[in-house]
Amino acid sequence: MGVRRQGRACTGGQRRGPRLRRPVLLAVAVAASVTLAAVPCHAVDTTDPPPQAAATPPPAAAGVPAPVAAPAPVPPAAGPSPGAPDPGTPTAGTPTPGSGEATPTGTPAAWPAFGAYLDYGALGVARIDELSKWLGGTELRVGHTYLPGDRWANIEGPEGFLDVWARWRRQRDDRMLVLNVPMMERNEAHVPDEEVRALLRRGAAGEFDRHFKALAERLVALKVPDTVIVLGWEMNGTTYTHRCGPDPENWKKYWNRIVSTMRAVPGQEFRFDFAPSRGRDAVPWTQCYPGDDTVDILGMDAYDQPRGLSFEEQVKEPYGLQAHVDFAKAHHKPVSYPEWGLFRNGDNPEYMRGMLDWMARHEPVYNTLTDYCPHGVWTCEKNPKAAEVYRSLLSHLPHVTPAPAPTPVPPAPTHPAGCSPLNLGDWVEYWLGGKLCVKFDWWSRSR
Repeated sequence: MGVRRQGRACTGGQRRGPRLRRPVLLAVAVAASVTLAAVPCHAVDTTDPPPQAAATPPPAAAGVPAPVAAPAPVPPAAGPSPGAPDPGTPTAGTPTPGSGEATPTGTPAAWPAFGAYLDYGALGVARIDELSKWLGGTELRVGHTYLPGDRWANIEGPEGFLDVWARWRRQRDDRMLVLNVPMMERNEAHVPDEEVRALLRRGAAGEFDRHFKALAERLVALKVPDTVIVLGWEMNGTTYTHRCGPDPENWKKYWNRIVSTMRAVPGQEFRFDFAPSRGRDAVPWTQCYPGDDTVDILGMDAYDQPRGLSFEEQVKEPYGLQAHVDFAKAHHKPVSYPEWGLFRNGDNPEYMRGMLDWMARHEPVYNTLTDYCPHGVWTCEKNPKAAEVYRSLLSHLPHVTPAPAPTPVPPAPTHPAGCSPLNLGDWVEYWLGGKLCVKFDWWSRSR
């Protein structure tokens, strides 16, 4: 879609991590020895008027932009007039997240991790708690920010810029840091297609690898190695220099180089989110898909546009919401919604209700509402009806700590008749998967 974010710099699948090694035991007859082995959206111009905050990089000394006064939170909307439907009441068949009511898919309603884009710097972190209070204490588990795309030095993660986000993430194990990473400098400088083609070729050849290696090392050093990287977002549009349309093949090669470069940094556990804008936009986003090996999450930025398009039409349109989840299912990837919110259709409670229900049904890894005007509901007083829906459905949700993965227990082996198990000790038998068994007549058969 290419919406510029006011006050921001410039924006389960396979999770890769360190390999584990385990012992494998070899036994010959009654002598057991232990050895170790390695296991191993629409082509129209949809740009918002507010300028990109990243045009001026954050001061090196301060690390983050100077905070500005936070806008007054939206007060609770007045109740509906007598006889009018309550915008905050879910439609028939729509569960209230966290209520325990079954979703339309028949699974218990458990609202996925969510948050909101509230500012790209320290103010964004400070506002997370304020939005949580507005929602009656519901915890926002996702922090979402964007790297400046004005120059390479800022795409590397400038000193001090990400520190406040890393601190927030480290405070709780169940929190998630989502970081939009531009693939090119001068990312919103209206670079012409011909120059974009040349840049993509250079990127595909490895010329820019060092910048992404530096970013990966920075994130690992900040102890946020599991950051979700939304790389080259809305690549199917026309706004960004990292757009795919001028040369899809080299765009895909460049994406793959970036991912391979960042994954090669020791200690990383990054997940890479491929997030086009909803709809066809300038080029079908499927033409930009770089392959299952380098995509961990299949995201989509889904704003309420163009004017007059209902939510149901947003679901059914070519390359729309349904096509997105179908594509993800075919490629065995979970989905996400890194950016979503109101837009061309104004204060639209039907869209808000529709998106919340859609996400409850399809259980994305995370979603983050873009919360400033015209898209948001808390810091934007222009959308009181949609705000009431959002607040009604997401307030007072209980905190749910994800259950730890169960420790696998090897099944008890069944020994054949005439077999005598050997007692080699619990540790040895655990890695063997049970006791060794020796035939009663092994001695006589060896003579």
